[in-house]
Amino acid sequence: MNRVTPIPEELLRVQTSPCISIYMQTSRCYPENAQDPLRFKNLVSKAESDALKSVGKRVIAPLIERLRMLQEEKDFWNHTLEGLAIFVSPDYFKVFKLQQAVNEQAYVSDVFFIKPLIRIYQMNERFQVLALTKTEVHLFEGNRYRLDEIEMDREVPKTMIEALGTEITPPHMTIASYGGVAQGSFMRHGHSSRKDEEELDEERFFRAVDHAITERHSKPSGLPLILAALPQHQSVFRSVSRNPHLLEDGIAGDPRLLETDALRELAWKVLEPQWQRKIDGLLARFEEALSKALGSDNPFYITEAALAGNVSVLLLDQQRIYPGGIDAAAGDISFSKMTPGNEHDVLEDLAITVLGKGGEVLVLPPERMPTVSGVAAIFRHE
Repeated sequence: MNRVTPIPEELLRVQTSPCISIYMQTSRCYPENAQDPLRFKNLVSKAESDALKSVGKRVIAPLIERLRMLQEEKDFWNHTLEGLAIFVSPDYFKVFKLQQAVNEQAYVSDVFFIKPLIRIYQMNERFQVLALTKTEVHLFEGNRYRLDEIEMDREVPKTMIEALGTEITPPHMTIASYGGVAQGSFMRHGHSSRKDEEELDEERFFRAVDHAITERHSKPSGLPLILAALPQHQSVFRSVSRNPHLLEDGIAGDPRLLETDALRELAWKVLEPQWQRKIDGLLARFEEALSKALGSDNPFYITEAALAGNVSVLLLDQQRIYPGGIDAAAGDISFSKMTPGNEHDVLEDLAITVLGKGGEVLVLPPERMPTVSGVAAIFRHE
């Protein structure tokens, strides 16, 4: 399987200050979702109030205006999932629709607050499904528990007409000889059939879809891609695909006949064996690294290594939380008491540090963790 870095890299980079981060729970259906815009308005007001104390109205006003515009987009609020994460700075704006509920909060700081995304986005059982026919395209994203259709980038052609426009496949030209080569008598004929033209159009359509999905979705997300298509379309698409995230196995059948939940189950059957093999491989690597002093289950040792950029792979228990954070200046952990609304977690600080220095983070269920401490690391060197 491909290495996955689901947290968007731009969120790990230094952004122009101020950075506003807003998280909120949303509802998929009416009438529950009718209150979502109002709750978002209140979170924006809180962010504005906090920002005015530190950066002033002139700086914060354009950012608040962009958020207010989102508040007024009725169509957006009619198509949400379980949660939202919104990030805005003077040169960045991004909205993430989440398939998992989050605690509502608004932060204004010099950097984006991404801790709540760690456990959502670093569970590497996430995947995308490309539902493809010769006339239309749909893209889904989810995990073993939930799958949702996502809005594709505008560069992705959604139909063959959108991809090819009014172009007509030129006929194949062949050269036939009459009377033998010695006579040098040749005639040029246009040799084409409707079937030939349709097959060429199908290939060109699939090639355009593959390129756009690769560049606009697979590369940015790093997620494995599962193709759901009829066997004949599987063959043609794979022959033209250059997407390194496309899995060899797919879902052979007409995706239009599958409900979303059935599509999810079939996709997980494709992905699960590879996911389990990847975990098995990492656990074997950890045990070997531990025997050679190139691994640890000690949060203090791992923190020191993470701050030095020496953690190659970090494994975290999905259910374990250590209230507190990392003191980068002191190179140590500072623990705190767990209180309602306290989002500070040592393990999430560790994850952000490792990701920011080019390491890989996986969040595993407790039964797959190789340690009782809830954390394990493979170092780059001693």
